[in-house]
Amino acid sequence: MPQKQRKILVTSALPYANGSIHMGHLVEYLQTDIWVRFQKLRGHTCTYVCASDAHGTPIMLKARELGISPEELTERVSAEFVRDFSDFDIEFDNFHSTHSPENEALVTDIYEKLRENGDIYTRTIEQSYDEKEGMFLPDRFVRGTCPICKSADQYGDACEVCGATYSPEDLIDPVSVLSGTPPVKRDSEHYFFKLSEYTDRLRNWMDSAALDRNMLAKLEEWFETGLQDWDISRDAPYFGFKIPGTEDKYFYVWLDAPVGYMASFKNLCARDASLDFDDYWKAGSDTELYHFIGKDIMYFHTLFWPAVLKGSGYRTPTSVFAHGFLTVNGQKMSKARGTFINGRAYLDHLNPNHLRYYYAAKLGPTIDDIDLNLEDFIARVNSDLVGKLVNIASRCAGFISKRFDGQLSATLDDRALFAAFSDSADPIAEHYENREYSKAMRMIMTLADSANRYIDEYKPWLMIKDEGKSDAVQSVCTQGLNMFRSLMIYLSPVIPGVAAEARAFLNESGWTWNDAAEPLLNTRINKFKPLLTRVETSQVDAMVEQSKSSLTKKVEAAPVTPDNSISIDDFMKVDLRIARIEKAETVDGADKLVALTLDVGDETRNVFAGIKAAYDPATLIGRHVIVVANLAPRKMRFGVSEGMVLAAGPGGEDIFLLSPDEGAKPGMRVK
Repeated sequence: MPQKQRKILVTSALPYANGSIHMGHLVEYLQTDIWVRFQKLRGHTCTYVCASDAHGTPIMLKARELGISPEELTERVSAEFVRDFSDFDIEFDNFHSTHSPENEALVTDIYEKLRENGDIYTRTIEQSYDEKEGMFLPDRFVRGTCPICKSADQYGDACEVCGATYSPEDLIDPVSVLSGTPPVKRDSEHYFFKLSEYTDRLRNWMDSAALDRNMLAKLEEWFETGLQDWDISRDAPYFGFKIPGTEDKYFYVWLDAPVGYMASFKNLCARDASLDFDDYWKAGSDTELYHFIGKDIMYFHTLFWPAVLKGSGYRTPTSVFAHGFLTVNGQKMSKARGTFINGRAYLDHLNPNHLRYYYAAKLGPTIDDIDLNLEDFIARVNSDLVGKLVNIASRCAGFISKRFDGQLSATLDDRALFAAFSDSADPIAEHYENREYSKAMRMIMTLADSANRYIDEYKPWLMIKDEGKSDAVQSVCTQGLNMFRSLMIYLSPVIPGVAAEARAFLNESGWTWNDAAEPLLNTRINKFKPLLTRVETSQVDAMVEQSKSSLTKKVEAAPVTPDNSISIDDFMKVDLRIARIEKAETVDGADKLVALTLDVGDETRNVFAGIKAAYDPATLIGRHVIVVANLAPRKMRFGVSEGMVLAAGPGGEDIFLLSPDEGAKPGMRVK
């Protein structure tokens, strides 16, 4: 039964135009590109647009540092984006920029409609201001000592050591990162969007958007906290679009950045008469709209963005797909270890199809993080792509070329076996559709194993020595090449470069998904050329070394200075107590936290501890631990934490709770 043709518009989050594409970024763009290529292979009209996110204070300051205009910087970086994406076989239908006339016209239109609806108001707020530089400072341009854990050199919105969130004014000894001088407070009139009035409308959208359960849990958490109105303006100097009717106010980058999806598509529509902007963006449109994003920007894409679209009369996304972060060798990407790898460093040494396959073999539809383990990368690529997939063709093609003048037989040797390959089309397609790429890769490689077993069973290299079995060799090798062809069609969204070479070898001009179910018979193919070579450890080592040497400055451990040391008197203020864990539960929406109820002798305390990866909560009840009892309560998204449980270890599964001596009782002080 033929599928109904769909009209789909797909976007990836816009890369910020002040740095290069790295391996973490590529998780998203490869995930999206695979899905788009699959939809096109199925015969749907699927359009993939993206753009450079070109506005904001960081870009303005980076351009100033380089002695060029922000426009020149973003054009230069955008050109690099286009080059690197193309070399990874990421195929946008259009790649544009948020600093464009289309984007300015659209964001102005949206703003005016929201204002007419009464969704925009002004309010005077107090902000950090750098008197030396003459500008207001974003939170991340203020650094100082964390007010919670007293760690030095932390951002103005969150501490990277203890994870606390706060405002810049809460920092101890704050300074501007631009001038190194203490910021002052100044009043400024800002423009706000009434997000708080969109709760019901957003809930209705959630019901139809089929969001991942982890995203829904996070949204519920935000709804419970209460939606806050959104500051959509920034003060001059600022690189962006000026708010109509003002002299020194600009649209905040996070307002015009998602509008960049619309602007890029509008730019494409002007060149492609088959596409109509209103068909895809008008309210009530029956086309499909999907955003692929990282889990760190869910707030903007699942609250602000659909609310802004709904309030301004445009359609909302069909759904938003979020992915997790990338770790390398099980750890956060590190410049010092050479595992903070930009895309160009990879391309200088390795085939992009290798990475595309490895990511696909790891990716699912959830926001779980994925790991690029470099040893596993080498082993899996060599085993699956070279040892299983390409091996099928290389073991059969030579006999067809040399003995049968490149002519495939008119029949298959084993129709039932080929049926197993053709019958897999629908379940593999379902996995692709649901972004369960890892499941699709497992199915495909299971089929590859069966193809190799078939070739091993018949051994055409031995059959060819028997003149009486010549026709059988042609039939067996035709069978093998048709199984290879079906696998390549299934894998073409993932490894398009290899698929294109395989298609040329098989003398075909193009493929559709349904072609995998129909064998290629009684036709002439071209001489086989090696499609892929093995990944060598030396290539990966060279990539890592290049990444290390690209550091602009040596990464060193922070020295112990009076700013981050404490006196014995400070240490004596810490009240360490024995506590008994009365209750331990996981925290919905939190990846690492366990909620503990502690008996500290004369009272109970509720404490959130980041030990989920190391301990099953059920095993903790009744255990004695050491707690910092006089730590100031810390308000978190999940509640208030009234202390800190002491633990040691590098993190993840290697966290070890510190236990008191046997016989210790709740409330006892630790000396």
